Amino acid sequence: MTQTKFNPRVILLVGFMIAVAALRIVLNPKWGFTFLSDFTPVGAMALFGGAYFNSKKAFLFPLLTLWMSDFFLGRFVYTHEWHLLYQGFYWVYGAFALMVVVGRYTLKNISVTKGLAAALLVTLIHWIITDTGVWLASSRYPATLDGFWECLAAAIPFERNFLSGTVLYGALLFGSFEWMKSRYPFLSIA
Repeated sequence: MTQTKFNPRVILLVGFMIAVAALRIVLNPKWGFTFLSDFTPVGAMALFGGAYFNSKKAFLFPLLTLWMSDFFLGRFVYTHEWHLLYQGFYWVYGAFALMVVVGRYTLKNISVTKGLAAALLVTLIHWIITDTGVWLASSRYPATLDGFWECLAAAIPFERNFLSGTVLYGALLFGSFEWMKSRYPFLSIA
């Protein structure tokens, strides 16, 4: 029988992600935080998970954390019912998985410049992929190239907030974990 090793690094990484996912629920615009519309940790969670987790965990923990926060938001904020997934989830989760890939391959060595570039890239991924889903599923925009551009243009204020949230939460996540690694060197071992 093999014994599972306690890995404080994984516990801490997951704890950080759960903490910011909880902030996503608590600081929701539906509960009076309207100035935080789309100012979420979603992009930062994807980059953080991609940068620090190994192999399958890089996708598992960020996607699971996103799903858990979506699950609770659906129940307590949006539909007030328990739903495993929402309509069009595959656009969001597909974009999120690509964001994890960005974290895995651009943030092997963390720096402010790389972090800002990665935040911009994941915002573009979020913008193009999720709004393609909105454009295809909505009757609000014509099914033409002009309709697609109109949909993208309408999303600019939301994506600006998404970028701001990714930068702020990314600085919080990456900065906190890098500081902890400097104080506790055993956290550097993956």
